Amino acid sequence: MSEAAIDLPEGVRVGDERLVRLSPEAGVKVNALAEREGKGEFLRLGISGGGCNGLSYKMKFTGEPKRGDILVESAGARVLVDTKSALYLKGTEVDYSAALVAGGFKFSNPNAKASCSCGESFSV
Repeated sequence: MSEAAIDLPEGVRVGDERLVRLSPEAGVKVNALAEREGKGEFLRLGISGGGCNGLSYKMKFTGEPKRGDILVESAGARVLVDTKSALYLKGTEVDYSAALVAGGFKFSNPNAKASCSCGESFSV
């Protein structure tokens, strides 16, 4: 995707899937959820303190990027990552499973030294 494809605010960079990559299943689910929730077409993927291993993944939809964001298009979805979270997310792959047991979004993060059994928190 090129910067000309959408009007990016000043200070927003375009990244690539070396930062974060969505599986085709995750891309379909992200786009379906964005449409259903109606809060914006961008998925903001970030890291915050908390969880049983110190850091946890955060996902929410937003209508526009902010200064300092990195925009990645992956599997047909638009993902925003702030520069601080990018340090922890580099190389992360996000998958989605619709299974009733252990379904949902799954993060495969090469930077995580340890993660909890639920896969929602990690440490570096």
